[in-house]
Amino acid sequence: MKQLKIWLEAMRLRTLPVSISGVLMAIGITAWQGRFEWAPAILCLVFALLAQIASNFANEYYDYKKGSDKKGRVGPRRGVTEGDIKPKTLRNVTYLTLAVACAIGCCLIPYGGWKIIPVGVLVAIFVLAYSAGPYPLSYHGLGELTVFIFYGLVPVIASYYVIAHTIDALAVLASMTIGFMGVNVLLVNNYRDMEDDAEAGKNTAVVIFGRQMASTAYLFNGFMAIAMLSPLWVIVYFGDKMMLPKWTFLAPALYLIFHVVIWAMLNHRRGAKLNPLLGLTALNMLLFTIIMLLAFVI
Repeated sequence: MKQLKIWLEAMRLRTLPVSISGVLMAIGITAWQGRFEWAPAILCLVFALLAQIASNFANEYYDYKKGSDKKGRVGPRRGVTEGDIKPKTLRNVTYLTLAVACAIGCCLIPYGGWKIIPVGVLVAIFVLAYSAGPYPLSYHGLGELTVFIFYGLVPVIASYYVIAHTIDALAVLASMTIGFMGVNVLLVNNYRDMEDDAEAGKNTAVVIFGRQMASTAYLFNGFMAIAMLSPLWVIVYFGDKMMLPKWTFLAPALYLIFHVVIWAMLNHRRGAKLNPLLGLTALNMLLFTIIMLLAFVI
């Protein structure tokens, strides 16, 4: 039981809504448009989850190898750093998880065609490139951009394409919404770890630009996320032949309320007290997505 808890911590469960949300958004839009298919949707969801878990494992392993994580760190416990997981075991599990994700991705070829292979290859590369390689992205202020692309644009647009066999403007806008929301999860993580990251030479955007800029970016991202779907809110308000229910407005309303509350707490907390805000930011993103999914489906 203890080992299970250790591995669940390594998966970073509180961050997984980031990968789930993108696929759920694509599922909702395709269902609303009458293009939904169960098989590719489930495969996309499993692939996204496994890819993020592999990325989280890789991040822990390579941060350990670089000495970025240390015992008694401010953030959540790291099993390999604390000696609960052998480094070699974590490395092997990382690559095994990524291999399974790639196998699931190959199962999507009959639905999306061979053209989705380059997308899958890029995802696999960036799962590792985020923390590893000669130029680890998270160490050079590119973590947020990576999250925006690979947890926002890619999962929504690629999932939509695989399910609907086309690309839609609404899916592109929704991918940017998910991207901005996902970036905020990373911002909270790096906001908390700023001193430790700076000491370890991990130049995240928060280390480079400071906490005040990170706080402003967090607030801005939340409003930009909702603004990206402005055409959809117009459809909800004025209605058309594919009208969504008026309670769809609960999604942006609740999201922005919780977003501002979390932002206010962000500005008055430091250290371990920031840990719950990372989970709350991810849950706020997931709540928004679930309400939108229900609105699209119903």
